Amino acid sequence: MRHIAWIAGAAAAALVAAGAITYASAENDGSATRVPAADSADAGFAQDMAVHHAQAVEMSFIVRDLTSDKDVRLLAYDITQTQAAQRGMLLGWLDLWGLPKTSSLPPMTWMGMGDMPPGKDGALMPGMATNTELRKLGSLKGKQAEILYLQLMTAHHKGGVHMAEGCVATCTVGPEKRLAQSMVDSQRSEIQLMAGMLKERGARPR
Repeated sequence: MRHIAWIAGAAAAALVAAGAITYASAENDGSATRVPAADSADAGFAQDMAVHHAQAVEMSFIVRDLTSDKDVRLLAYDITQTQAAQRGMLLGWLDLWGLPKTSSLPPMTWMGMGDMPPGKDGALMPGMATNTELRKLGSLKGKQAEILYLQLMTAHHKGGVHMAEGCVATCTVGPEKRLAQSMVDSQRSEIQLMAGMLKERGARPR
């Protein structure tokens, strides 16, 4: 698990500079140069979604070694590449803003959900898998690993879409709002794809 986390962390770190450059050059109306407040939706979304994405990358690395199914492995590869890149952009923006990579506030405070019960067993935000579920995924192989991965990732995407929609509605930085909208569109599409993949395996989303 530590090796997986190191790979994901290294990929994100390598993309921080690219994210910063993208952010700095993306806007001509001045919004890209405004520094959001530490308690803003822009900052909260970047901090929370970076954590959320890290787990999606971790789950995708886990399942890659548990199945030989080309469709599941391709999906896991796509999710790993996409979400590691997006995480790098989010962390790059936080670095540009001079804000910490993680928030001292409860998760989802920026969405008005900071008073929700603390996450259980490592599931810090809606849709995130618990530590027990991650251990179970790592113990399975073949079809059973595929099914659990698709179920966990479907729930994870639904939580991610909810968060991204919150940023689209409340964030003020143009590049970040557009990134959030791209997350909504791509993850909704992948939710539909995974529903079909689960059906092929005689299962359904949780």
